[in-house]
Amino acid sequence: MEANSELFNEFNSHLMDNHKPSEYFNSMSKKDFFKKDYPFTLLYKLIKTEQSKEHHPEGSVWNHTMLVVDNAAKARDKSSHPQVLMWGALLHDIGKAPTTKIRNGRITSYDHDKVGEELSKEFLSQFTNDMDFIDSVSKLVRWHMQLLFVTKKLPFADIKSMLKDVPVNEIALLSFCDRTGRGHITKEMIAQEAKEIDRFIELCSLENYP
Repeated sequence: MEANSELFNEFNSHLMDNHKPSEYFNSMSKKDFFKKDYPFTLLYKLIKTEQSKEHHPEGSVWNHTMLVVDNAAKARDKSSHPQVLMWGALLHDIGKAPTTKIRNGRITSYDHDKVGEELSKEFLSQFTNDMDFIDSVSKLVRWHMQLLFVTKKLPFADIKSMLKDVPVNEIALLSFCDRTGRGHITKEMIAQEAKEIDRFIELCSLENYP
């Protein structure tokens, strides 16, 4: 745990202080321990996990995660819990490696949010005994897909359960970083995502949704 604690502090420092944490994490991903040693392998697997090119022209889950982490670094001063936001950004798609499959010719990752909740707990428990922190990060991971589910009125939407676990503004902030963490993003697309965030927050305030 001691060596892992040192790495946790190093990871945390770059997440909290860097303008582009991706530069550090991309360099770390090339080191042998990242490829071979648990729990870092949970992240390394994201490099090999492909996504739909239609929705993620940036490529692998790792590439997407690095864009999201950099977005979160720009937005962390807007968060009530910036450390939780930054670790949530790093781990938000950790559940995609075991859940990604090709179904009917399409790349899917059903339930990666639920699987990711458990994997983020597993990952962070190797570094820290701060259960409040671990729980807060894992709940961001668990609910990060609710923006899509709520605004599209999908059956997976569960506002009441989400709001018991996380503040809506924190989920909205991570969701915006996630939705804009894509290749070939334009100003128009970013503006549209901002509108979706506002609509999400509004819908979450309605007692009779959907």
